[in-house]
Amino acid sequence: MTDFSDLGLSPATLKAVAETGYTTATPIQEQAIPVALAGRDVLGIAQTGTGKTAAFTLPMIDRLAAGRSKARMPRSLVIAPTRELADQVASSFEKYAAGQKLSWALLIGGVSFGDQEAKLDRGVDVLIATPGRLLDHFERGKLLLTGVQIMVVDEADRMLDMGFIPDIERIFKLTPPKKQTLFFSATMPPEITRLTKQFLNDPTRIEVARPATTAETIAQHIVPLPTSEPKAKRTALRALIERGEVVNGIVFCNRKSEVDIVAKSLKKHGFDAAAIHGDLDQATRMRTLDSFRKGELKLLVASDVAARGLDIPAVGHVFNYDVPHHADDYVHRIGRTGRAGRTGEAYMITTPADSKNLDKVLKLIGKTPETLSLDLDWDSLKDEGGRSRRPSTRERGSARSRDRDRDRTTSRRPRREDSEAAAEAPAAPETAEAPAPEARPARARREEAPKARSAEAKAPPRERRRDEDRDSVVGFGADVPAFLMRPPPATSGKN
Repeated sequence: MTDFSDLGLSPATLKAVAETGYTTATPIQEQAIPVALAGRDVLGIAQTGTGKTAAFTLPMIDRLAAGRSKARMPRSLVIAPTRELADQVASSFEKYAAGQKLSWALLIGGVSFGDQEAKLDRGVDVLIATPGRLLDHFERGKLLLTGVQIMVVDEADRMLDMGFIPDIERIFKLTPPKKQTLFFSATMPPEITRLTKQFLNDPTRIEVARPATTAETIAQHIVPLPTSEPKAKRTALRALIERGEVVNGIVFCNRKSEVDIVAKSLKKHGFDAAAIHGDLDQATRMRTLDSFRKGELKLLVASDVAARGLDIPAVGHVFNYDVPHHADDYVHRIGRTGRAGRTGEAYMITTPADSKNLDKVLKLIGKTPETLSLDLDWDSLKDEGGRSRRPSTRERGSARSRDRDRDRTTSRRPRREDSEAAAEAPAAPETAEAPAPEARPARARREEAPKARSAEAKAPPRERRRDEDRDSVVGFGADVPAFLMRPPPATSGKN
């Protein structure tokens, strides 16, 4: 292990590091910091939790110590894929730059444009941003990137997953070609490799661990269930939390809707839990994360928006309520525990429907976690019919279709056609008595007939069928003239 004092950092930066309690550098820090201090490009490949944030923050602080920022022209730029990760980088910068006259700004969604613009107008040394909000400010004419001396791209493979690569390419082209680039990624898929070859200048490649591996400090467990019933999964999760003497933990679900359901279920049964996912407003997400970091919240129920990059060093347990669709997400999920040399516990609840995704996870990590059996009364956790079965995709689709048709039928307002006949159409017989056609002049009825036929013909097939099912033609109520009567459509037996 190497001390930070051996890496060439300034006394002011070393003092700030010491005040955080760290004395020895991690492998990625040990190798990346001297190269970054020398002004060279860095391509860092390291899994989550290896100390990447300090590996680029510390040398960046030292290199920016001399010089002054200009209004709307940041001297350095850090791009992160999520709001939470960008906020974490800002916190690290504030901590390590203590005592030095460096300014910074955080550009993320969910925060007022006005407050962010005010900081940019004063000038910042370090700009930390998500791609979308950064480009929003640029397009509004509130930001220039021609003064960027150092650019950092963090969690590049996550950028790829979230569809940000076109934005990253555009940002690279808006910055000076002669700048230092520090590029970090947990994996190197072909698209990321192409990006590094295009925009990095003879980078020093630093790889401290095989991509997509799990830390040895994490004890991994598989919890197989004989049923896919949601009630059984929620019961199993509660049993795992109770038996594991959990001080704090993160529960990961595949869908945002499931996050809310699981969080509400845990709270209903007396557990201290809260949800975090992309549909929540920024203030709620940051407040929930802050409570969890401070130890005021015991259980964080999350979607994969929180699966990467969040620096919560003392997470004891990770629960995979769902087997992730992408095997890489399993590695990043359980990487929330067992950090900085600590031990951690990871559990993955599996059902008969998870066999394919489970096989992908096991193939990726190269080992089979320990199997843990729960002694639960599974028969009592089945549905009312005694069958441990969820509706099929076809059944759920048919139900949704019936619901939509029913909603459209019950909430549909009267059609307002251009024709006089549709505008004067009487109400349905069961709600009001329709006036007899003979109450109007015969000439008026003859003029209305072709207009009504035209309006009915132009109606979409679904609307025509609905009119035909009422055995009437728009504009005539129940008394339809004989020359307008048509044979009913042939029934095919299909909806």
